[in-house]
Amino acid sequence: MRSLGIDGAWVFEPRVFPDGRGSFHEWFRGDAFREATGQDLNLSQANHSISRAGTLRGVHFADVPPSQAKYVKCVRGAVLDVVVDIRVGSPTFGRWEPVRLDDEDHRAVYVSEGLGHAFMALTDDATVVYLCSEGYAPGREHGINPLDPELGIEWPAGVTPLLSEKDAAAPTLNEARELGLLPDYEECRRFYAKLRAGSPAPSSAPEA
Repeated sequence: MRSLGIDGAWVFEPRVFPDGRGSFHEWFRGDAFREATGQDLNLSQANHSISRAGTLRGVHFADVPPSQAKYVKCVRGAVLDVVVDIRVGSPTFGRWEPVRLDDEDHRAVYVSEGLGHAFMALTDDATVVYLCSEGYAPGREHGINPLDPELGIEWPAGVTPLLSEKDAAAPTLNEARELGLLPDYEECRRFYAKLRAGSPAPSSAPEA
């Protein structure tokens, strides 16, 4: 796993083994995950979404603690996946980082608790699966408008975004901050430390 430019976000880039029958790859490895993050992935819920081209989901996040970490992969088609640092006090607050997820390179992204997450479908029937550390809890879930001009996420040009009513009505990053909805960076760091303290010590593992 390779760390992204935002603390708490990683991308997993597997080796893909093609042959005359198709291909094979490992899209999650507990040892590689533990080596990179210092903790185990607590699996509480697995989600599956199918989106037509142009569908824009997010930016979603949940209250910390316990929030909801996500391990995200596109198993059909392609999406532009975006991690957003919405943790107040973070040195990269307001920064976002894109990763293309598709059914060719088979990358996966891990988004730690307290970070914002969004993606746009680049193909019809783009199919995304998420491994989640916590179950969905509506009272703890929040959103930021993915088209917030001050946030300035560079979605693909020439595509009309298709948003849910809820996402289209979500506040901007600054509005969410003023409303007290955003996670606190230091509180997130304390929560990460608690998760790592509760996981076995990382064992040596080959680079992924």
